[in-house]
Amino acid sequence: MTPLGLLLVSALVAGTVPHDPTPDSIPQELVQPSDVPGIEESLVLIPEAPTLQDRLRVVYWPGHQGRADRVVRNLEARPELPGLPADHPRMAVVFLAPDEARWEALTGSRAPHWGAGVAIPARSRIVLPVFQTPWDGFQAEGRTLRHEWAHLGLHDYLEDLIIPRWFDEGYAQWASGSWNMQEAWRLRFILAGDRAPPLDSLTLQWPRGRGEAEVAYLLSATAVHFMVRDAGPRGMEVLLSRWREEGDFETAFRRTFGITTSTFEGRWLDHVRRRYGFLFILGQSAVFWLLLGVVLLALFRIRRRRDRERMEELRATEPPDLPAYWDPPRSPPIGGFPEDVRRQRSRRGPSVDPGRDSG
Repeated sequence: MTPLGLLLVSALVAGTVPHDPTPDSIPQELVQPSDVPGIEESLVLIPEAPTLQDRLRVVYWPGHQGRADRVVRNLEARPELPGLPADHPRMAVVFLAPDEARWEALTGSRAPHWGAGVAIPARSRIVLPVFQTPWDGFQAEGRTLRHEWAHLGLHDYLEDLIIPRWFDEGYAQWASGSWNMQEAWRLRFILAGDRAPPLDSLTLQWPRGRGEAEVAYLLSATAVHFMVRDAGPRGMEVLLSRWREEGDFETAFRRTFGITTSTFEGRWLDHVRRRYGFLFILGQSAVFWLLLGVVLLALFRIRRRRDRERMEELRATEPPDLPAYWDPPRSPPIGGFPEDVRRQRSRRGPSVDPGRDSG
């Protein structure tokens, strides 16, 4: 966006310019909610990309222009969501909350204090906190944004249909690419330590605590991954299309995958316990002990080399076996060495005293 464009949009939000360049795209009450303190000071960024220009607004406060630019760049790079039409969500307003007061106002005080982002589909709203650490890293920033973007897209496509919480969160995890091998190992140790919630139902009661919520996110992600591991995005597309037509998740699921959700649940539970449980860790014991042996061998060699270097230092500083004054001189003294003088005299015979001969 040109500097002039930014000026016009900023002035529009402040209410000093009557002309709205896109009057029918996104309602003004969604962009400028009156119940948010300091909303008159906010700025609005409109994407230049045609695919997002009429359906995305980024609302931010002074000092966070860089964050707003990154939001637009991230969504312009990957606006489509798997299994959904390319134009969903059809409307989204991303708020960058600069402090806790506006975070509470924008989220309705319903978000946990540790949350990295909140999606409110009924208001086409995404709220991201820019005053705390969970959103600081660029990589985590992009995943969080796409996670909430997926929530809006899914609810926008299914409209007023009831979406199970496990599917809602699992789809967002899958669409955002948040599930990786590091998360898989975390889930393995959670199950091995018997710290997971009961797995008797896919209807997970979403906990408020951070640790329990992370487990629920991981389990939801495994459920959706298990669902589409063979069919991929095409299977998700068919499921969502039939769900929208039938208006019932159970019917659409059975028509798409040929099994009921209860049968799927049993297979999923077996899959989770087999792949991520304690038996899996034991099954990988050979690899574990091999890696442990390599680490111990490396530590032994490091210790051995360090001991050798230390011994050389001690030998270099210890005193010699014989003091220096015990060593023979490098050159003979004047008159020669005493032993050499005695040896020469013995070869010449006894010496004669001249005084005795004259008497």
